[in-house]
Amino acid sequence: MADPAECNIKVMCRFRPLNESEVARGDKYIAKFQGEDTVVIASKPYIFDRVFQSNTSQEQVYNDCAKKIVKDVLEGYNGTIFAYGQTSSGKTHTMEGKLHDPDGMGIIPRIVQDIFNYIYSMDENLEFHIKVSYFEIYLDKIRDLLDVSKTNLSVHEDKNRVPYVKGCTERFVCSPEEVMDTIDEGKSNRHVAVTNMNEHSSRSHSIFLINVKQENTQTEQKLSGKLYLVDLAGSEKVSKTGAEGAVLDEAKNINKSLSALGNVISALAESSTYVPYRDSKMTRILQDSLGGNCRTTIVICCSPSSYNESETKSTLLFGQRAKTIKNTVCVNVELTAEQWKKKYEKEKEKNKTLRNTIQWLENELNRWRNGETVPVDEQFDKEKANLEAFAVDKDITVINDKPATTIGVTGNFTDAERRKCEEEIAKLYKQLDDKDEEINQQSQLVEKLKTQMLDQEELLASTRRDQDNLQAELNRLQAENDASKEEVKEVLQALEELAVNYDQKSQEVEDKAKEYELLSDELNQKSVTLASIDAELQKLKEMTNHQKKRATEMMASLLKDLAEIGIAVGNNDVKPEGTGMIDEEFTVARLYISKMKSEVKTMVKRCKQLEGTQAESNKKMEENEKELAACQLRISQHEAKIKSLTEYLQNVEQKKRQLEESVDSLNEELVQLRAQEKVHEMEKEHLNKVQTANEVKQAVEQQIQSHRETHQKQISSLRDEVDAKEKLITELQDQNQKMMLEQERLRVEHEKLKATDQEKSRKLHELTVMQDRREQARQDLKGLEETVAKELQTLHNLRKLFVQDLATRVKKSAEIDSDDTGGSAAQKQKISFLENNLEQLTKVHKQLVRDNADLRCELPKLEKRLRATAERVKALESALKEAKENASRDRKRYQQEVDRIKEAVRSKNMARRGHSAQIAKPIRPGQHPAASPTHPSAIRGGGAFTQNSQPVVLRGGGRQDKVC
Repeated sequence: MADPAECNIKVMCRFRPLNESEVARGDKYIAKFQGEDTVVIASKPYIFDRVFQSNTSQEQVYNDCAKKIVKDVLEGYNGTIFAYGQTSSGKTHTMEGKLHDPDGMGIIPRIVQDIFNYIYSMDENLEFHIKVSYFEIYLDKIRDLLDVSKTNLSVHEDKNRVPYVKGCTERFVCSPEEVMDTIDEGKSNRHVAVTNMNEHSSRSHSIFLINVKQENTQTEQKLSGKLYLVDLAGSEKVSKTGAEGAVLDEAKNINKSLSALGNVISALAESSTYVPYRDSKMTRILQDSLGGNCRTTIVICCSPSSYNESETKSTLLFGQRAKTIKNTVCVNVELTAEQWKKKYEKEKEKNKTLRNTIQWLENELNRWRNGETVPVDEQFDKEKANLEAFAVDKDITVINDKPATTIGVTGNFTDAERRKCEEEIAKLYKQLDDKDEEINQQSQLVEKLKTQMLDQEELLASTRRDQDNLQAELNRLQAENDASKEEVKEVLQALEELAVNYDQKSQEVEDKAKEYELLSDELNQKSVTLASIDAELQKLKEMTNHQKKRATEMMASLLKDLAEIGIAVGNNDVKPEGTGMIDEEFTVARLYISKMKSEVKTMVKRCKQLEGTQAESNKKMEENEKELAACQLRISQHEAKIKSLTEYLQNVEQKKRQLEESVDSLNEELVQLRAQEKVHEMEKEHLNKVQTANEVKQAVEQQIQSHRETHQKQISSLRDEVDAKEKLITELQDQNQKMMLEQERLRVEHEKLKATDQEKSRKLHELTVMQDRREQARQDLKGLEETVAKELQTLHNLRKLFVQDLATRVKKSAEIDSDDTGGSAAQKQKISFLENNLEQLTKVHKQLVRDNADLRCELPKLEKRLRATAERVKALESALKEAKENASRDRKRYQQEVDRIKEAVRSKNMARRGHSAQIAKPIRPGQHPAASPTHPSAIRGGGAFTQNSQPVVLRGGGRQDKVC
């Protein structure tokens, strides 16, 4: 770089006129001007480099503020122009103005024109590479205005420790038109809002950067300059702007960043050792413009209204502090090898001269310290020392050999330390770049998700608006319907009352008849049940009396037999034993009979319960059948309604097609009319004079215009009708969907009722089977009683024969002598043996009868359990099948709904973004460059744009080439 030089920041002050609201409010004009550099507010003067009054033109502001910077930038200096002030003070008007109005253009479009005009007038040996970038600082995040996908860029430092925005889009330009197109594109993406003080308030700080590189093809000298054009957002007072919600959050961030800028200006004005550049991204980017290598001009914009007096004073104080800041500027030049060599020789000669001077002064100082007096002719003289520099060079080198060596060692040690620190710094920068890239990716992902969420919210809001409109239309129709019904209501009121009374009486009669029928059926059922139970009870009583009678007879006969045996034998022991055995057998028989009676009573009670359950089931079945009939009637009504709606939908579609065909025919007729118009004009041009032809042409144009307007009205009306029909179709589809869901619900309820009916039928069948089994058990009980009676009769006969045999033997024993004693004992033993066998056989028989009865009782239970298991399996299989069908149906319905929503969102996005320019994707190293649809440019690795994959080169003299 060239030798640095200090220069102050230039501060220009501009006052805008009073606006309409301030005039309507009656505010005073408080600014008073003294000369061209002084303004007086509240009797206090404020002095700046230039003060512009309210009637100053845009061109005059540009000539005094920015015209000189064009030459400085093209000579290799850095430049910055930024506007500062309260909101609605004219900052954006000063920097941008009306971009395409020659009189209303601001600083940015004028400086762009001057840069290219100056280039065209320069030497032809110069080549220029110009690239621009445009970004904003919104909510303390750097957002690329030329690529809206980059929403959180980071600030880094280059090798010269100059801050720059990493990843920002840079476009090569070769004409003022391309620069203005870039500004228009970026400005359309900038954040603005409406406040109480400004209808077009900037909500972010925008920075437009122009980077100019030039090369002299003869001398190979390369210069580079940067021009920062900054439009700051205004400081806001919430009580005046009325900001709230998101606008309030934006105002907070704007005031915070402007406060950080004020702190930096204050620190620089006070020459503080620490300047807080890193408190804000804006001050970080403008670090080189504030106290660095840059020619800076600040335009402070003020309001002359007394309503904003405090804000105006604050802005003027800011400008006064900024005016005291000094920047150190130098030319940004890239030296060639020859220039580096010359500079080295020059620095070497300078070093020798300084060494000579140091040696001379040290010798003079030593002489003074030793008490000598140095004559005037021997004292230090700069010119004399320079003349003798080369003569004493060798002696100086010998004298200073040791100190030079020491200094060299120290210098080497410092270089090694510096290289180590630079390596560490490079590693830290690499880590910082990685983190910034990750943060950028996450920010882009967050922005995409926010965009998707906003799209969904917009879709939801539009759906709600449509729903509100439809509801309003429905309310209107209902109101009209109610109004029309009011007239008929008075006439039909009497008839309605009569009809209601008649319906009530009819309903009461029907209810009473139904209740009477139900009570009659229930009474009949109870009578039949009571008769059957009485018959069964009579039969059981008769059987019980018969058994008691037979048991009494058997008991009497047995006692009689035993008494005869006792008399015959004459032994008292036989009677108790025989009586005990008979009592035991009778007790067993009586217990078995009582068990049978208890089982019969249990079965009778169970039968009564089942009959009551059957009656309740019949009642529920009848109610379910009635409800099923009503559901079937509703289903048929809904099906008829769906059919009519489908036919109406088809009619609407047919009418829509007819309207489209009519639109096409009208378009064709319009084309034919235009062709006829052209032919007619050509004929008139050849036949008539110029005046007559013009009149005819004007008449035809008026006619065509009237036809066109009529046609346009027809098209708009047809479109409105098509939109209305589409809305009606959507409503009908929604109603159809609701009816289908209702039909599905009714079908499910019908299935449930049918399953309940089947369950009741199954229970009724089980009751019937149980009744049959009870009859079968009763028959088995009768057979068992007959078998017991036969066994008892057989036992009685055997005992009778035994008693007779015993009596005969007793009679014979009286005639036999003492030998009969042994025979009597043998016969007693045989009798006891036979009785034991008989008792065992009786017990075995009773056990077999009990086992058979238990098995017969268990068999129905096992059969019932088996049937219940089989039915449970069938029910589970049918439930599983139904669940699968429902799941498949729900999945299809959900997929259709998702597809419909996606299609609606896609169509809305296409409709909203179909006419916007597409953004070219960044191409990284190793990829082919992709062309932008609006500019034939491609993005280089690192974010640079090239035209036709080559940077555009501007040559002096107005030529422009492409670098190969």
